[in-house]
Amino acid sequence: MNTEMAQHSHHDPLVAIDPKSGFCASNSIFYSKRPPMPSPANPYLDLTTFVSAQPHRGTTAFIDACSGRRLSFQHFWDSVHTLSNSLSSVLGIRKGHVVLLLSPNSISFPIICLSVVSLGAIISTTNPVNTPREISSQVHDSNPVLAFTTPSLLPKLSDALAKQDIPIVLITTTEQQDHDHSAPNRSVPNRRPIHSLDHLMRMGKMGKRRLVERVGLDDPASLLYSSGTTGKSKGVLSSHRGLITMVHNVLSRVHAESGGAQAQTFIATVPMFHIYGLSWFVAGLVASGSTVVVLPRFNIVEMLEAVGKYRVSYLPIVPPVIVAMINDAEEIKRRYDLGSLKTVLSGGSPLSREVIEEFLGEYPTVKIIQGYGLTETTGLGASTNSVEESRRYGSTGRLASSLEAKLVDPQTGKSLSVNRTGYLNNPEATSSTLTSDGWLKTGDLCYIDDDGFLFVVDRLKELIKYKAYQVAPAELEALLLTPPQIADAAVIPFPDKEVGQFPMAYVVCKQGSRLSDKTVKEFVAKQVAPYKRIRRVAFVEAIPKNPSGKILRKDLIKLATSKL
Repeated sequence: MNTEMAQHSHHDPLVAIDPKSGFCASNSIFYSKRPPMPSPANPYLDLTTFVSAQPHRGTTAFIDACSGRRLSFQHFWDSVHTLSNSLSSVLGIRKGHVVLLLSPNSISFPIICLSVVSLGAIISTTNPVNTPREISSQVHDSNPVLAFTTPSLLPKLSDALAKQDIPIVLITTTEQQDHDHSAPNRSVPNRRPIHSLDHLMRMGKMGKRRLVERVGLDDPASLLYSSGTTGKSKGVLSSHRGLITMVHNVLSRVHAESGGAQAQTFIATVPMFHIYGLSWFVAGLVASGSTVVVLPRFNIVEMLEAVGKYRVSYLPIVPPVIVAMINDAEEIKRRYDLGSLKTVLSGGSPLSREVIEEFLGEYPTVKIIQGYGLTETTGLGASTNSVEESRRYGSTGRLASSLEAKLVDPQTGKSLSVNRTGYLNNPEATSSTLTSDGWLKTGDLCYIDDDGFLFVVDRLKELIKYKAYQVAPAELEALLLTPPQIADAAVIPFPDKEVGQFPMAYVVCKQGSRLSDKTVKEFVAKQVAPYKRIRRVAFVEAIPKNPSGKILRKDLIKLATSKL
C-alpha cells in the first residue's frame, strides 16, 4: 500500500466507521481508534508556552550522563526565558528568522530550541556528522540568520559558512568559560563574530525584557531535514500546532505507561536533531515532568552504565540496539544493573516476531512498545501503547490520535480497504509529496488489519523489481536475522540484465561465527518463493544506518554497483 496520512481532529459523525479497524467504506479512510487529542482554544499559542504550562510533579529535568550535572525544572525554564530575552534584545532575533543548531545531544540543546521558537523564530537542526558541503547545502536552503555550535564543530561550521556572513554562538561548558571569561566575543579568520552561550545568558539577565510578536499555532516552529535514505535530504517545516499535537501524544503515552505515578526517567539515546529526539526529549518529556539523562552521542556501554547509575525506567532505542542487546544478553545481564528498566520504546523500523520474543525471553521484566512516524507529521504515525498491543507481532501499532490514513494501490492509485497492501497516505507536507486532495504520500508500503493495526511492509522506492515480481527487502532482512550466527543484515536490489534486479544481502556475522555465502543463500531459499531468493552475498563489519536506525540502502547500492 502506498500510505497516505492526515491530521484531523474530528470525522463526520454521519460517516459509518468500522469499530474494529477504523475503516470507512464510503470514503476509504482509516480513522484513529485512539481518543481524540484536545485542540488548543487559543489560536495564539507557541510550543514553549504550551510545554511550560503543563502541570507535573517532576523536580529534575535533565542529567548530563558524562558530568553528573543536574538541571532542575526551575533552572531549566529560567534559562529558556533568559536566553530568549538575550536572543531578542542582543542579537535581534525576530519572528520568522531561521536559527541553525549544529550540536550533539546536550543539556543546552532543548534550552536553545525552546528559546528560539518562543520568539516565533524557526529552529533548524543539523546532524553533527554531516560534512561541510552538506551543512552548506542546508544553510543555502534554509537561510539562517544565526548559528549555534560547539567548539569541536566550529571548524566544520566555519567551512560550511565560508560564503555566509552569519554570526555564531558557541555552546561552551562551564569549565571552558572559566578559561575564556574575559573574552565573551571572538571571531574566526573571516572575522565572523563569535558569541558564547554563557555570555548571552549573562546579558539576558541584565537586559530589559522586550515585547515579542504574537506567535500563532500555524506559524512555523522547526525546519528539520529528512534522513535522505533514498536521495538528497529535504527541509520539512513543522508548525507550533503540529509539535503541540506531538507533545499531546507523548503525554498520553507517558501517562498511560506510568498510570499517573511519579515522573519517570528516560535516556536521550536518539539524536535531538532528529524529529524523534526533538519531539520527545526537547519538548514532550519536559512537559510530562520526566527526567532525561543526556548522552552526547550513542554508546551502548555508556547507555547501559547510565541505566543503573541513574535508575532509568524508559529506554527509547532503535531496532539495531535491541538486536545488540539480544546478541550480548548474557554479558549485559552479568555486567550491568538493569533492575530499574521497565519499558523499551522502539522506533525507526518494525520489529519482527522473532526479535520481540527473543528480547522478552532475555529481559522478561521489560516490555516493548513500538512507534512509527515521519518528519513530515512531526513524528506522529502509529504506536503500540501496551504490552497487549505489542503482541500484534510485526505491527507498528494503531494510528495515533486525530490521525487519518488512506491505503492506495501504487500502480492504479485506487484506494484500498482492510488487509490490502498499498501505499500509505497522510495529509501534510510539501507539494512534492502531497496529493491533489492534500494527503501526504509517506513512501511506505503498508496494510491495516481488521483490528486497526498498521503493518509497514517496506519503502516503496526500495522494492526490488525481479521480472514482474516485487520483493520487499524488509521481509528478507527479518528472515536473515533469525540464524544465531547473524548479528545484522541488509538486502538491496542488484542490477541484472536478464531479470532487472535480484536480492543481494549484506551480512554481519556475530563475533566468533563464520558463514559462507552458499550457506546464507540456501537458508533463505528453503523458506521463500524462487523470485525472492538471495543470489549474491557480501560479508561486512557493520550495516550503515542513519540516526533513527534506518538502513542506508543507497550507500550499500553504491558500494555494490561500484565494482561492476
